[in-house]
Amino acid sequence: MEGKKRQLLWHGMALFFLGLMTGLVEQKFTNVRMGLAAHLEGVMNGTFLLALGAIWNEVSLTPRTKAAAYWAVLAGTYGNWAVTTLAAILGTAALSPISAAGRGAPAWQEALVTGGFVAIGSAIITASVLVLWGLRSPAAPKPLPR
Repeated sequence: MEGKKRQLLWHGMALFFLGLMTGLVEQKFTNVRMGLAAHLEGVMNGTFLLALGAIWNEVSLTPRTKAAAYWAVLAGTYGNWAVTTLAAILGTAALSPISAAGRGAPAWQEALVTGGFVAIGSAIITASVLVLWGLRSPAAPKPLPR
């Protein structure tokens, strides 16, 4: 599983970079405050992926469950940045009335963003539960090299 660890580290840096780039254009979004949130989501979720990549080999799950956790965490982290960026572009307010500051968007855009946040929330919660489960007991000792 060394390959998945390295992939998580790569995705962590990629998402961190996307967060930085989002920060450079946040003033261009319809909802500037949500643009700042999108910038922070990219940076924080990228950092989370880097941390998870660092401990990935300690997560003890069946191969199928570990693959589910891997894909759920990628969907949740990238999705969080993407949906928050979409909310900043559209100026939606249903799930973020404080950062929207009186803005709003057509109902279909509000529904799209709400559905996105529900889906990514489910993905990241699922991934977190699986990773916690995989860290519940010490990993099996690795054999000594000969």
